[in-house]
Amino acid sequence: MKKRGVLNWEIASVIAQMGHGDMICVGDAGLPIPHEVKRIDLAVTAGTPDLLTVVRVILHELAIEEAILAKELTKNPSYLQELQELLPTEHITYIEHKELKTLLPRAKAVIRTGEFTPYANVILRSGVVF
Repeated sequence: MKKRGVLNWEIASVIAQMGHGDMICVGDAGLPIPHEVKRIDLAVTAGTPDLLTVVRVILHELAIEEAILAKELTKNPSYLQELQELLPTEHITYIEHKELKTLLPRAKAVIRTGEFTPYANVILRSGVVF
């Protein structure tokens, strides 16, 4: 049995397959996921699991060069601050939520959480460790 890190085999598998520039999205419960993209549905109930917990675990295993957030998340400054504390701020890009949704078909996977915070979605673009 795996002792630590990402225990969900689908998420671990996607992370292991990611190369430089590949994207994975962690989304709220309401994010529309394109049919052609791998969906990893973790949502159990409202708020469980929360997006911040899932992002925190992924960041322990994935080198990222960019995090893409919706500009609309600035309407919720306390939540945005919590997310910014997890991410290297020099690598955060803000785009319109509509534009963020257009990037989803290029993602290796979208992880659906039980997050009920509006616009709480993050696309992580894989970096390299060298």
